[in-house]
Amino acid sequence: MEIQLLYFDGCPNLHTAEERLTEALTLVGRPGQSVNLRAVETDQDAQAQHFTGSPTIRVDGNDLFPPTADTYGLTCRVYATPDGLAGAPTVEQLVQALSSNDQEAARVGTVAVRR
Repeated sequence: MEIQLLYFDGCPNLHTAEERLTEALTLVGRPGQSVNLRAVETDQDAQAQHFTGSPTIRVDGNDLFPPTADTYGLTCRVYATPDGLAGAPTVEQLVQALSSNDQEAARVGTVAVRR
């Protein structure tokens, strides 16, 4: 499983997203799972990578929270949470998304490797 956390330099929500993702990975049985931080530096890079805002979390290339619009650029991303809009998903939302991702991988016959 490859996990990427995409961001732009100066993102005010990067550390919150990283901390919550680390906690969620532990809760789903993946403590110590590596997370590749990837800076998106230019608007051209954002367009090429279909970067919908910072922070974006992808597992095996797929956005854990697929956006409803195909708008790409160096912008802050907003997530709908139970407490309203926020700059990062909650730990609970991440646990749900990661668990769903594992279930989908098992359904299509992909082997999910626990680390």
